[in-house]
Amino acid sequence: MNAYRVKGEMPFGREKQNFTQEVVAKSPEDAKHIILSRLGSRHKVGRRFINIESVKKIKSSESNAPEVINHFRSSSDVAVLEEE
Repeated sequence: MNAYRVKGEMPFGREKQNFTQEVVAKSPEDAKHIILSRLGSRHKVGRRFINIESVKKIKSSESNAPEVINHFRSSSDVAVLEEE
């Protein structure tokens, strides 16, 4: 599993809104599918209206997304946080 940063735009009423989301996925195609599914469900937008501009593999340490941080957290990181 890898971390991916997905950038694109989607309609919000009469406006287009840019978005950036970070997800954990097996491949870039899987990351696209996850984003299309989440945004479509959350905002009631059809997949064909969501324009994905880029999907980039990133290091897990570059992400601030709770999902990515939690997925790549090792037991040693948790032990360090508990000691502080």
